[in-house]
Amino acid sequence: MEEKLHTARTLVGRLRGAAAAHDWSATADAVAEIRLATKSDPEIRAPLADAGAVPFLAAQLTSSSAAMVDAAAALLNISISAREQLMSTPGLLDALTAALRSDSGAAHHAAATVHSLLCVEPHRAAAVARRPLLAALVALVSAAPNTRAVKDALKALFGVALHPPNRAVLVGLGVVRPLFALVMVDGRAGVVEDATAVVAQVAGCAESLDAFRWINGIRILLDLLEPDAANTPRTRENAAAALLNLVVAGGERAVAEVVAVGGAEEAVREFAEEATVSPRGKAKAEALLRALEEGGAAARRRDNNHRLADFLNGLVLSDPYISSPASASTHG
Repeated sequence: MEEKLHTARTLVGRLRGAAAAHDWSATADAVAEIRLATKSDPEIRAPLADAGAVPFLAAQLTSSSAAMVDAAAALLNISISAREQLMSTPGLLDALTAALRSDSGAAHHAAATVHSLLCVEPHRAAAVARRPLLAALVALVSAAPNTRAVKDALKALFGVALHPPNRAVLVGLGVVRPLFALVMVDGRAGVVEDATAVVAQVAGCAESLDAFRWINGIRILLDLLEPDAANTPRTRENAAAALLNLVVAGGERAVAEVVAVGGAEEAVREFAEEATVSPRGKAKAEALLRALEEGGAAARRRDNNHRLADFLNGLVLSDPYISSPASASTHG
């Protein structure tokens, strides 16, 4: 490891010297060399962080230099082995926000880096204080520049939404509409699966109900339960998880909204009884169906819904599926 640290110090020394001399060509070459090293040698990532590479790479994200893309990719690779060093670097999240907003190819690397950092649970709580970062992720999903950028942004949003207080913030930033837009018009199965996974997480807050209502989201989710060729098993299960989370978080009002959609109980029942649905998917659908049946019975009895409230209080939010996280091997 001493040899790795020596190599890391040499690489960082070149970058430091070029940046200090305002030699942008040499700076770009030094950043490209660090990117290559972090891709080809996983063992040098932590030594590079220890040698002070992170602040110099982050500085490239706030410039219009040609090194921006290489710097973003290098930070992603380093984050896999040195998440704490990245999170403790002043200004790093601001630099990633700038990269997310850029028109360069750095945006998807930046989104993947955010996702990597949020693999550490305490980091998710810190995200709620970074509204510009969250807004930039939402904007990237809305713009949908390419498949890789969208999928990386969705994974980052998924990580953000794993922390319950972040869900209402994302709803307030307008994440629901672009998520459902991807579900409705994007033909890429992997994108739709990941979009529904984020929808299911975001559904786990009371604020999501009105946002879903405005765009007919409940009807869309019920349609996704259908055994259509375009609806993959994971997409269908994520839709069931989203509906379950919606009623758990939204309570009696959410149950009433779902029941009010024509054919809701029948669609959920058919999904729960389908032989090809996984045991995990069946469990979600069965819990949702019981909530809908109890809600419908309460409405017919015109009682005070105490039984429904007690039932909902006994449910827990459901975890959706999302595809494997980005890695240095896929980003380079």
